[in-house]
Amino acid sequence: MKVIFLAPPSARLFPAPEIPGLPGLSHPLGSPRGNVRPAPSAGSLTPGSPRGLTALPSVLDPGRSGRLPAPHPPPATGMSNRRKDHLGASSSEPLPVIIIGNGPSGICLSYLLSGYTPYVRPDAIHPHPLLQRKLSEAPGVSIMDQDLDYLSEGLEGRCQSPVALLFDALLRPDTDFGGSVESVLTWRHQKERAIPHLVLGRNPPGGAWHSIEGSMVTLSQGEWMGLPDLHVKDWMCKKRRGLRNSRATAGDIAHYYRDYVIRKGLSHNFVSSATVTAVEWGTPEPSSPGARDPSPFFQVSGFVTAEDQSQQSFSLRAHNVVLATGTSDSPARLGIPGEALPFVHHDLSALEAATQAGTVSPSSDPVLIIGAGLSAADAVLYARHYGVPVIHAFRRPMDDPGLVFNQLPKMLYPEYHKVHQMMREQSILSPSPYEGYRSLPEHQLLLLKEDRQAVFRDPQGLQKVFGVALVLVLIGSHPDLSFLPGAGTDLAVDPDQPLSAKRNPIEVDPFTYQTIHQEGLYAMGPLAGDNFVRFVQGGALAVASSLLRKEARKPP
Repeated sequence: MKVIFLAPPSARLFPAPEIPGLPGLSHPLGSPRGNVRPAPSAGSLTPGSPRGLTALPSVLDPGRSGRLPAPHPPPATGMSNRRKDHLGASSSEPLPVIIIGNGPSGICLSYLLSGYTPYVRPDAIHPHPLLQRKLSEAPGVSIMDQDLDYLSEGLEGRCQSPVALLFDALLRPDTDFGGSVESVLTWRHQKERAIPHLVLGRNPPGGAWHSIEGSMVTLSQGEWMGLPDLHVKDWMCKKRRGLRNSRATAGDIAHYYRDYVIRKGLSHNFVSSATVTAVEWGTPEPSSPGARDPSPFFQVSGFVTAEDQSQQSFSLRAHNVVLATGTSDSPARLGIPGEALPFVHHDLSALEAATQAGTVSPSSDPVLIIGAGLSAADAVLYARHYGVPVIHAFRRPMDDPGLVFNQLPKMLYPEYHKVHQMMREQSILSPSPYEGYRSLPEHQLLLLKEDRQAVFRDPQGLQKVFGVALVLVLIGSHPDLSFLPGAGTDLAVDPDQPLSAKRNPIEVDPFTYQTIHQEGLYAMGPLAGDNFVRFVQGGALAVASSLLRKEARKPP
């Protein structure tokens, strides 16, 4: 018997966007970055959905020894007919799969679960000799039906996940060496292999990419942002768009992801403007005395927000749940006095709004930017573009090898290396080669006062005070899994430490991405430690392969 764990009912899914990866444009290579705006409205929902939802949350009986109630017909609700149809409110049968998060991870998994199946082209020769030999051992067998552990053995690259390296090597055989060998895969749409599923997200398909200023440029190369069987470059050519120095804008990538879902016929699997408030799991009551105990299942509760901002509750049941929410839901905080003052913010969009409102300008007090990552660099670039004076403070020394700027090629990312140069050459005590910019390396912000005074401690232990117009604290972010029991901390590699994509991700089986601590619960993307869009697709391959094997084991 399994015990039900209840997540706090007030928990919200994605209070902020879900962003994959390294600290890109504010975060990792291949993730959205910078300038985050409130999520746009998702518009109307498409009817004709998979089965598996009840219209209102089911009531859990705490006196049932940890069992969920037996399935029962759903009550009537005031939900619109179109939305009822889309959520399948007429059936209480559990769905095979629910995916929470509709960014690149969720989209790629939906594609694979919709019957799109990868095979090696008969005429393909992979440049990796060992991998080519293994691929030739099973001609005509889908990659998802082969031993992913065996195929991925011996591969090396810029990711710790063996399956992510495998799928990336199949899709982009020699991209890390500057080559242009085409994918060795061909795709077949085999509807008989499809697994019914639902993808929930607050934004339209594409997730956080719709919350980013459209003119921002991706950190990763544009081609690395693509999903299977639709090259970004080909898509942009048809849209009469082009890449900038091999990189795309966030607006183009958001449009690409949304268009990908439509082109591949996945729209009926997606519910936008959906907020998940709780995920619970347990074993249901037998439907009749003497009946065999049913399989464990999950209950996912939340609400959908309509265009008129009205909210309708839902409750879904599923045999498997996949967490694909990204990790940038909750900005990291300094935890100092004054951090909650109204002129202190934790996202770049506040600087954009202040610039447009005239709150900050070339003649105002400087904007204080805290952080030494790419989000902070984006803020510096934005402020410099509008002539707004900047004080840039960070705790690391300039010779710290862990600074992200040292990991970026200068030719591809000249703007970030310019910021790095400014950080290194312009300190508060040096002459001013960069008018309107001052860096404060190895400075710790101690407190912020109501009169907009910022108090620092310098490397010598002395205090310094600066007047500022606005404060941006851009020191990273954490995933928000508050809809899970214990906010998901029990699922981490080290349950005693905060969940972190870089240092303490969710512990998963490396070849299925099923969490070690809960059967049927999967995690992928940055939550599982895959921090590049090009690599999150390997997690989707592992999850899809695992789910297909589960379906094959079901009795007829």
